[in-house]
Amino acid sequence: MANVNVRNLPDAVHRALRVRAALHGRSTEAEIRDILEIAVRPPERVKLGSLLTSIAREAGGGLTDEEYARFESVRDKMPAEPMSFE
Repeated sequence: MANVNVRNLPDAVHRALRVRAALHGRSTEAEIRDILEIAVRPPERVKLGSLLTSIAREAGGGLTDEEYARFESVRDKMPAEPMSFE
């Protein structure tokens, strides 16, 4: 896991982080991790698979249950062999 150092953090910000962490019952470090995760990976973000599915539905390209069953019946269910580099 990566480490990040934050330099020149104002004392008032550090105090606010400590208070916020205490209110949530966790360490300051855990609070900072949570804040960063929410900032860069918000729960309401659109995930690529969901976006592609919605585009296909809007374009009328969704599969019917019968089409899905047909694809599922011919799909290769054997696990892939790992690639050898030797």
